[in-house]
Amino acid sequence: MHTSLTPTALAELREPRPYPAVSLTLPTDRRAPRNAEDSVRLRNVLAEAERRLDRDPGVTRAARDAIRAQLTAAVDETDLARALDGLVVLAAADEQHVYALPRAVPERVVLSETFLTRNLVAAYAAQRPYWVLSLAADRVTLWSGSGRHVTEATAGGFPMTRSPDNTDTEREERIGDTPSTFRDEEVRHFLRDADAALHSVLRQDPRPLYVTGEDAALSLLADAGTATATAVHIPHGGLAQGPPEAVVRAVAPARAAQGRRETEEAVGALDEARGRRAFAGGVDEVWAKVSDGRIHRLVVEENYRVTVRSADDDHLVPAEDDDPRARPDIVDEIVEKALDTGAQVVFVPDDALADHDRIAAVLRY
Repeated sequence: MHTSLTPTALAELREPRPYPAVSLTLPTDRRAPRNAEDSVRLRNVLAEAERRLDRDPGVTRAARDAIRAQLTAAVDETDLARALDGLVVLAAADEQHVYALPRAVPERVVLSETFLTRNLVAAYAAQRPYWVLSLAADRVTLWSGSGRHVTEATAGGFPMTRSPDNTDTEREERIGDTPSTFRDEEVRHFLRDADAALHSVLRQDPRPLYVTGEDAALSLLADAGTATATAVHIPHGGLAQGPPEAVVRAVAPARAAQGRRETEEAVGALDEARGRRAFAGGVDEVWAKVSDGRIHRLVVEENYRVTVRSADDDHLVPAEDDDPRARPDIVDEIVEKALDTGAQVVFVPDDALADHDRIAAVLRY
């Protein structure tokens, strides 16, 4: 069961599959006793998927048997003790994937030519993923962060290590000291290699970057390379070995400050856009603009969810969850479509958009 996403994984999941690609989504709960219902929900959506496979004349017996086997394997892999706020199970004839999401999703079963990825895409955007590069003279570690969690990343050849050279005893005898660790030319080359590797990672998966290390290490990296030019430098050594909890604590103040700046800037841009009539606010108006590809920047409150349906005039109106025409994940649809059309998506704290109907956008034209 996966608890993290990457742009590469999302791109692969969005590729077309031979029909049917089966997607199951359901809300889950992190805490007892409410999480006791999670296993019941999972059994229910699995049973509904099997009924649809049985009734669908477009599904061959061989495909049905293969997908059932993949669904069984997916359920066996699912550890509901590690469940977060939503669960997504994807299965085709020769593959299965399970994702625990820190974001609520509706309960549904979909058979299509593609997996249902809107909830995954929105969850990835809402996680605000980031990188942390931790420096030491003999090790450079890349951490993949999301919220209050980081894990050691192995992308781009990280972690990078080197064996410290033996002390030059003749030099010690001549001069009476040893060179500073971060004035050593071998360390300079080591950090230059790390900078080159980081460039490759950022090309594949651009994220905000934080760099931790002693002042001398941060200075040497700045001189040796360019990948960290826009990074936030945090003078805190000893984190190349972790533990992850210490890395999270070290970067938390910088992340909080950056989050406040991003929120202020996003809300200010909405106010400016309203003044020049390049603004859309509320789920109905934003949906219309994103469907036309007109959104430059979408701003959404982190926990905003709303269930709607399409009225006869194609406008979206509030709906109950049990309405057969309901669209309970319309916010995730909007986020996915905005990203598909090249828009920037910014999540802000709850109530930050109280004056803008919880979701708003700056328009391209």
